[in-house]
Order: sequence, then structure tokens, then C-alpha cells
Amino acid sequence: MEADWTDETKGAVESHGKYISAIYRHMQILIAAELAPYRIGSGQYIFLMAIAGQEKITQKALSEDLLIDKTTTAKAIAKLEAEGYVRREADPADNRYQLLYLTEAGRAVVPKVQEGLNRVKSIARRGISDEEYAFMLVLLKKVLRNVSE
Repeated sequence: MEADWTDETKGAVESHGKYISAIYRHMQILIAAELAPYRIGSGQYIFLMAIAGQEKITQKALSEDLLIDKTTTAKAIAKLEAEGYVRREADPADNRYQLLYLTEAGRAVVPKVQEGLNRVKSIARRGISDEEYAFMLVLLKKVLRNVSE
């Protein structure tokens, strides 16, 4: 895919980190506004949606899947549990681990959260073709792999 560079970036070597950071901050603001009615912070939705996609997951596996440290995961799960969206049960195979499940309230809120996330994604994707978006994801995954190894 050939890049379409604007005059402001021609010849300049810019840092992608500046843009990733700014995009992250702005998206967190939009997501927080969308999820406020459900008392889910912009830091918790990713855990809720991951559990929805794979119930009976341990907190440790969830941290590993999301590439998020265990302390942050524990805090987010505690908040979701306090809101009544997630419950923990001891893993019958190994009592040292807790399995995470959605509650009825959690299952009910997931479609609403997904709708809010879709609205934010729609805003972020304005003017970007499906091909460009797919290519951007490929590049971002490469960057993540590079910095997380």
C-alpha cells in the first residue's frame, strides 16, 4: 500500500509515539463519556469485553492476553465486581486461581458497551477506508510486537 503523505510530514522524521499517545488520550475521553451511564471506566471496558469473549478465564490469563500487568487487572476486575458485572470463582482444577465470569448484569451491559465502543470506532474511522484501517492494524501490531518482546 502506498502512503499518501501530506506536505507537513514530507522530509520530516516524526515520532509515531506522539500520535499514538494523543489518539489514546482522546479515545479514552470519548469512551469514558459513552460508558459513564454504566459506571464502567475507560480502564475497565477492555476487561469486561475480554471476559465476555472468553468466560471461565483466569485473571492471570486475562492479564497475559491483554498484555496488562496483574495489578492493573486485579484493580479493574475488583471495580467490575463491585459494580455487579463480574464474579470470581475458585478454579476447581487449581484453587490458587480465580475463574472470571460475567453476571446477568454483565451479560446485559455488554451489548450496550459494544454499541458505545462502535460509536467511538466510527468517529475514529471517519475518512479511512477499510483497506487503510486493516493496514493500520497490521502496522500497529508490528509496533506492539517490537516493543513488547
